Amino acid sequence: KQSDMQKIVKELKSTFACGGTAKDGFIMLQGDHRDDVRDYLVKKGFNDAAIEVQ
Repeated sequence: KQSDMQKIVKELKSTFACGGTAKDGFIMLQGDHRDDVRDYLVKKGFNDAAIEVQ
């Protein structure tokens, strides 16, 4: 599961041209990409209710 998280982080970092990491089950990205990341993950098939953006 950690390797899946790393793959998603790599994809998000590339897509949004930012730094980021996966830690303790969370993905942290540098910069304000909250709305864009939510939309991107939903389009990738993630459940909107399972996405917590802070």
